[in-house]
Amino acid sequence: MAEPVERESMEYDVVIVGGGPAGLATAIRLKQLATDAGSELSVAVLEKGSEVGAHILSGAVIDPSGLDALLPDWRADAPLKTQVTDDRFLYLTEKGSIRFPNILFPRLMNNHGNYAGSLGNLCRWLAGKAEALGVEIYPGFAVADCVYTDDGAVKGVVIGDMGVGRDGQPKDSFTPGMELHAKYTVIAEGVRGSTAKKLIARFGLSEGREPQKFGIGLKELWEVEPSKHKPGLVMHTMGWPLDNSTGGGSFLYHLEDNLVAVGFVVHLNYSNPWISPFDEFQRVKLHPAIRPTLEGGRRLSYGARAITEGGLQSVPKMTFPGGLLVGCSAGLVNVPRIKGSHNAIKSGMLAAEEIFRAVGAGCHHDELSGFESAFRASGIYTDLHKVRNVKPLWSRYGTLLGVGLGGLDMWTNSLFGFSLFGTLSHGKADYQTLKPADQCVKPTYPKPDGKITFDKLSSVFLSNTNHEEDQPIHLKLKDPSIPIAVNLPRYAEPAQRYCPAGVYEVVHGNDGTPRFQINAQNCVHCKTCDIKDPEQNINWVVPEGGGGPNYPNM
Repeated sequence: MAEPVERESMEYDVVIVGGGPAGLATAIRLKQLATDAGSELSVAVLEKGSEVGAHILSGAVIDPSGLDALLPDWRADAPLKTQVTDDRFLYLTEKGSIRFPNILFPRLMNNHGNYAGSLGNLCRWLAGKAEALGVEIYPGFAVADCVYTDDGAVKGVVIGDMGVGRDGQPKDSFTPGMELHAKYTVIAEGVRGSTAKKLIARFGLSEGREPQKFGIGLKELWEVEPSKHKPGLVMHTMGWPLDNSTGGGSFLYHLEDNLVAVGFVVHLNYSNPWISPFDEFQRVKLHPAIRPTLEGGRRLSYGARAITEGGLQSVPKMTFPGGLLVGCSAGLVNVPRIKGSHNAIKSGMLAAEEIFRAVGAGCHHDELSGFESAFRASGIYTDLHKVRNVKPLWSRYGTLLGVGLGGLDMWTNSLFGFSLFGTLSHGKADYQTLKPADQCVKPTYPKPDGKITFDKLSSVFLSNTNHEEDQPIHLKLKDPSIPIAVNLPRYAEPAQRYCPAGVYEVVHGNDGTPRFQINAQNCVHCKTCDIKDPEQNINWVVPEGGGGPNYPNM
């Protein structure tokens, strides 16, 4: 039996896992409260990316209400310069489009007053504000697990070991991961974080809640011809190329400096295992409503990330002994608005206020039960409550009828404070929705032209993804036989298609025998495989710190 690794440890008042908007807002608000009270509070933020913002990917049209609450003077120097001035919603057919009049949408769907920009750059800016307040930020530190007190409360976290070979044995460069202990630990990893996943299971945080629902969002950043650039224009579409039973749609955001963000979201409760979200994204760019903007332009970046879509019904219990879940770790995205950063920031502020009160009272490692009631009394809850039925209606009745009913439900919630539907359930988890491949139609995807449409590998190259090759594969198969023995005959092994980075392949030997191959070095950390695998056979764990994509301006 291998001897246990001896680890050094550091002590903090608060340790925050994740350098996104929720984690950084928690850190900033903690330091603000300490400064106002004339007290000292040690706060550390751990970020698995090579720098803050490296793994952040979002559309993004940002509701500024969170920033207004956290840093009221943010407009003076934050990297958000483009305010929305033109807001369009389209339904696409194969060769045409229908624009919905904005008057049909409830006020909560209005994007005017929001900002189009890079959430990654905003997080880099927030990190600077946090460090100026005395927060210690450690990029390249991937949290492998939690550590616990003798009575089972979360005591802190342990950083993943560095310098472990593919065979699991220490290399000459081996460095054991350090333990960071804290009075309270805040989990702000984003969607489907590996630490949050363990804690939700360990403490039963999802009991009595609906299953979490997800989408996959794919995005490219383009530099377009100046004559085609319309700063402040945001456009959302639904419909083609997806069929009526498959949820999703595209977005096109005109930013500053001739930059345009174009992207596509596919709801991961789709049933056809032949669907490839990446190829659907490439196909939608050929539509007459989108292609003219991109023609003559230059693609700069590419990335993909899962999105929480379960809404209020799927928010787990956010407290556990010794800590809290915030932001997308708790699933606080407003699905019809396609916005979550404002709620992430607000949840981080709520967490900071609960923690600061507890630390001031001499508490540690207990359960901050007041956080749940604070959440229910907050604007976050109100924001999610108004739109709680949009996702289940879309899933039940398809795009045409479901979205219409969702719009009606948002109107009644906004005007009268009630829903004709009550609160609907989601039903199945996303991994349970696939039909057998022989019962579904296989789409025909056009070959990439290298101008508007591209292949997966050239796209991954633009994500600047890099992993140390001689390290354990971070995509773990619970049963290595399942991909070929079960998923291939039943679903034509959908991992080959739902992965947006070419990580999974079925290759055939000289004798024709199929073999499941994992190209872990391509992984952009989107977490789709962990979510959509129909046998729940793939477990995404953190690779060495600093690995993965390095998104610029995404």
